[in-house]
Amino acid sequence: MNESDIISSRRKFLKNMAYGSLLMAGGIGVANAKVKHIASHTVLAPRSDHHKARVHDTLHHRHPAPHTPSSAKNTHNLFTRNSPSHKMLAFHNTHTGDRLNLTYFEQGRYIKDALHEINHLFRDYHDGTVHPIDPALLDQLYDLKHTLEVRKPFHIVSGYRSPATNADLRKHSDGVAKNSLHMEGRAIDIRIEGLDTIRIRNAALAMQRGGVGYYEKSDFVHLDTGSVRTWGA
Repeated sequence: MNESDIISSRRKFLKNMAYGSLLMAGGIGVANAKVKHIASHTVLAPRSDHHKARVHDTLHHRHPAPHTPSSAKNTHNLFTRNSPSHKMLAFHNTHTGDRLNLTYFEQGRYIKDALHEINHLFRDYHDGTVHPIDPALLDQLYDLKHTLEVRKPFHIVSGYRSPATNADLRKHSDGVAKNSLHMEGRAIDIRIEGLDTIRIRNAALAMQRGGVGYYEKSDFVHLDTGSVRTWGA
């Protein structure tokens, strides 16, 4: 994705809002045309969630994704004349408590400030490391929410994972993938409140957009921008 494809001008962003864009975080308004954090605080993850991460890595290791360049450079080619003028997503980080509701794509371009906020929300909750998130993953989530016809936020079980965190997890389990797509900002594990994870998994599979892993016992679905493949019960 070229820098020219990203909107960073506050003036232009405010002008584009006249087309119906809504950029907000919970009840906080858009006075400065920037997304604001809601209930941003770091909490130590329960041991059970840490265990879920190990279970996910163990199973995902059996179906490793090919180590390919990030698809972010090609995301602009995904859009056609029928693409929406703006795209919105809502998230709730289950480990930090952070919430975000924002427009990340406007009039054919990604919004730089919004991408920065998403990068922060997806951070490694173990050590606070922030890494760019593949816009193609965001588009995959956007299409998924419309396929499911839901407006509830995606609950993030696992977003970005730093090499240090991944290495630490590998010390506790032989099944942790060495080249996890989580370390590239190209994978996410999610839930949606009130929605069966099997329904999320089936909708994601129907999209045929990347990797889809189903973890019934841990109650989450893995999505990534790697090759089309699936695993899990």
